[in-house]
Amino acid sequence: MPQHMEQTQSVLILSDNPQAKESISSCFRETSRVDTAESLDAALDLFRHIHCDFAFCDLHILLSGVAAGEEDRAHGCLEVFWAIRRDAEIIVLCAPEAVRDAVEVVRAGANSYLIHPVDPSEVRYTVESTIESKRLREQLDSLRDQFWQKDLNHLVKTSNALMEKVISAIRSVAPTSTTVLLTGETGTGKGVLAKVIHQHSTRKNKPFVGVHCGAIPETLIESELFGHEKGAFTGAHGRKHGKFEAAAGGTIFLDEVGTMSFGAQIKLLKVLQEKTFQRVGGHEDIEADVRVIAAANRDLHKMCEQGEFRSDLYYRLSVFPVEIPPLRERKEDIPHMVEVFLRRLNATYGKGITGIRRSVLRAFEEYSWPGNIRELENVIERAYVLETTSMLSPQNFPPDVVPVEEEQPVVALDVSGSLSEVRRRATEEIEKKYLCEKLSMYEGRIDRTAQAAGISARQLHKLMMKYELRKESFRRRRGEG
Repeated sequence: MPQHMEQTQSVLILSDNPQAKESISSCFRETSRVDTAESLDAALDLFRHIHCDFAFCDLHILLSGVAAGEEDRAHGCLEVFWAIRRDAEIIVLCAPEAVRDAVEVVRAGANSYLIHPVDPSEVRYTVESTIESKRLREQLDSLRDQFWQKDLNHLVKTSNALMEKVISAIRSVAPTSTTVLLTGETGTGKGVLAKVIHQHSTRKNKPFVGVHCGAIPETLIESELFGHEKGAFTGAHGRKHGKFEAAAGGTIFLDEVGTMSFGAQIKLLKVLQEKTFQRVGGHEDIEADVRVIAAANRDLHKMCEQGEFRSDLYYRLSVFPVEIPPLRERKEDIPHMVEVFLRRLNATYGKGITGIRRSVLRAFEEYSWPGNIRELENVIERAYVLETTSMLSPQNFPPDVVPVEEEQPVVALDVSGSLSEVRRRATEEIEKKYLCEKLSMYEGRIDRTAQAAGISARQLHKLMMKYELRKESFRRRRGEG
């Protein structure tokens, strides 16, 4: 049994095909728990109560949960799973005639697809590839975290009056142990500012533990935060320490705190009031020497009025509220942010891109940035991957962000060389851009990209080495708010 397969602990199979269920189950019987379902409702019920590593889902059952005429059905059929657990690894099963629809679901965010009849060797290969890709993503995220820790102060530099007030407030509260509530739209940098507070506190040499509450199933949030005792619930085979114990002496950052269940809210309230908590299924009071920083992209006060959030917890969390302005209200900071992002990308990939065209910055000033700083970072990274010069150019940005000018300048040709040399350079440039677009379309998945490009995976690897392309650069990140 490959080592990667041994890392998988729980598998869900949503299928009414006996052969598919047997082929997939045979790959995991010795190492993992396998649950099966033949309806979407039954699968979602299992998904809420088990920490599922992989979900193999028949396409026709997935699509049964989305209206036939609904726009973007591919994304909609995955959202029902993501609403429970955002980081779910979903592999689609389909009939040969439905491959086109399966590809659309993969483009919408599924990890891969398998064609009936399902071959156990293909199951193992797909799982191993997905685990390896996840490991590489985690390594890249770790590199990013190291960068942010070194460059946090540079990132929060601002020329905006609203943001200056935010930074001033953070500097005032950071040295204390006061609970902080960060509010603002998704992608405004609440996670980064939470790290700034921790880094400038007396707890900076202790752990900083981030918890994305919206990515944890409601049935598991209490166990994730406070831990559990052996036998506390089905599947609790031993004692588990929660995030509050992991953050002892340091800071815990609760992102999307408004998504927490009422049961978890009550336990969190006890932590804030009494500085103690109990593991799920336990009776021992454990001291909680932890500073709490919470973040929300919804109006918690309004949620209290509507009975969706406990008002007593809200007042405990909002001892020191800080509202972060959206990027559209601080566009003067964009050039500096671009510099910081380029410095991080150069440190990771070493392409040596040093700047951005003025026409791009002018377009940035006109754009509304609904995804805020996270959207800016993503479009910069995409352009960085596609760029072949030392400056980020307009054509490498999405047209809704940087509109294409009607009159394109004539491309200057170096006529000093032979026709074959000019043809070779032009071919290489087109080839690289083509590969970048295909890899972006399939989020760096080698097998799917190669299949779509009509070449072998080995050929694709050779081309990626030639053009210094890394599949991790094309992964969609599901980051914090």
